[in-house]
Amino acid sequence: MAVALAGVRADGAAGAAGDIHAAYLDTLSLIERLHRLLLDVIKDEFERLGEPEVNPVQALLLFNVGAQEVTAGELRSRGYYQGSNVSYNLKKLVETGHMHHARSLADRRSVRVSLTEKGHAVRRKVADLIRRHTAGLAETGAADATGLADTNAQLRRIERFWADRIRYIY
Repeated sequence: MAVALAGVRADGAAGAAGDIHAAYLDTLSLIERLHRLLLDVIKDEFERLGEPEVNPVQALLLFNVGAQEVTAGELRSRGYYQGSNVSYNLKKLVETGHMHHARSLADRRSVRVSLTEKGHAVRRKVADLIRRHTAGLAETGAADATGLADTNAQLRRIERFWADRIRYIY
């Protein structure tokens, strides 16, 4: 089933609005697919290494936290965690010994979390995977620093656009 795009002229040629519409839809789809593929890559790596205790979302969370001590709220606001069930994953990581948790001295309602040595071991495995992928991208010519920087700049502009839409509700 063909979908008519805004900006497509009567002769079938796409105008500027149609071009950006199609490109934007493609970008949205690609972002979603890339995130799922990243989780699949991490899952495959951890299966290969025999690391059954953490799932890919938890491994990525451990990687993003690194040496920092953060609250659950900061995980989302800093972009370290994209899911909706952060409490569940934190609870599991504490139970499996990958994270420490302690009440904040300044605000007793707030819990601060940090990685244990076991958590740092998982983080190192994800970091090693990313280093290997970085080398592979460069070796195969699939991506270079300039191209990735340009892509990141464009994605940050889209991120800012979305944040403004949420903040100001049109």
